[in-house]
Amino acid sequence: MQLGLIGLGRMGLNMSLRLMERGNHKIVGFDPRPEPRAEIEKAGGASAASLPELVSKLSAPRAVWVMVPAGKITEDTILELSNLLAPGDCIIEGGNSNYRDSQRRAALLKEKNIHFIDAGTSGGVWGRQNGYCLMVGGSKEAVDQWKPIFTTLAPEDGFLHVGDSGAGHFAKMIHNGIEYAMMQSYAEGFELMQKSAFNFDMEKVADLWNHGSVIRSWLLELAVDAFKKDHDLSELEGYVEDSGEGRWTVQTAVEQAVSAPAITAALFARFASRQDNSFGNRFLAALRNEFGGHAVKKASVALEPKKVVHNPTGDL
Repeated sequence: MQLGLIGLGRMGLNMSLRLMERGNHKIVGFDPRPEPRAEIEKAGGASAASLPELVSKLSAPRAVWVMVPAGKITEDTILELSNLLAPGDCIIEGGNSNYRDSQRRAALLKEKNIHFIDAGTSGGVWGRQNGYCLMVGGSKEAVDQWKPIFTTLAPEDGFLHVGDSGAGHFAKMIHNGIEYAMMQSYAEGFELMQKSAFNFDMEKVADLWNHGSVIRSWLLELAVDAFKKDHDLSELEGYVEDSGEGRWTVQTAVEQAVSAPAITAALFARFASRQDNSFGNRFLAALRNEFGGHAVKKASVALEPKKVVHNPTGDL
């Protein structure tokens, strides 16, 4: 099949290459950077320097996969494509967008008779080799039409049409929330071993648990790789970002009155990782010292008191 792919970053480029290598699909790739466009051409595909050029190089009915960061870039890209594509064409959005945005975009594109498919995509930088797990939402007609794209990208049994528009990104949101909790659980367990009196070889323990244990997983395989590169992880700073899906999962749990303490705690642990000598932790230490006389660790350098500036407008 022929596919336009917008966004040739770490995942978009690898997806393009897998489609050409595994399925002999014809790819037209767009990215503002010339280097990944050249790599697509070197692999036998075509490239475009703009969205109008990309659309012009595709034959009807056209399918364009958008693989750019969620938010304004995705919104602007889909809006521009909606004015370039024709009835019967299809936009596939594979980023980590909020499922509500996907439902809204599907409704807007339906007015122009343009199909919209939201494809929750998991696999990271290993997807080219191992395949991508695809959670796909949209009409059965559109999903069936472009199914060869999905089955080429996915490993065996790694693609599923999970429901109507928005269902793909909803499933991916929950997937990532679970991922947060799993990663946090592993992190706490390995820290307990690292702090113990036993001289554990973390790489060997992680590898051991992947052979027959009930907690074996691909995440543990990646942990083995990480320990091989940096045995005590001393080259890293304990600062952990979040890309948004964990927050949306927790917000959805609150809206639906579903208890999700593990995922919520894992999200908050990521927030805590970004605080260097936070006020909240200093407050806890001060209270423990006041009510129980517990020892406190004095700061090596006194912190400047935070200045409060009066803002009569009330703007944040």
